[in-house]
Amino acid sequence: MSAAKIAITLDERLLGMVDQWVKQGRYPNRSKAIQAALREKMERWQRTRLAEELAKLDQAEERAMADERLAGEAWPQS
Repeated sequence: MSAAKIAITLDERLLGMVDQWVKQGRYPNRSKAIQAALREKMERWQRTRLAEELAKLDQAEERAMADERLAGEAWPQS
């Protein structure tokens, strides 16, 4: 996968945390540490987004549609 070089600005406290991770050997360098943190944040956001979309579903309506489908046809044979 290709990578692009960018410049970012971090407050000193955040940069200190990133540098501590590198010093502890958790990450080989600042870039890898920041990439991992950003990846984790994006994955968490995607899971939250899915949960928010699921919360919009009407449970009674979904159950009624499932019951209707199950009552109308037998399960396919494998």
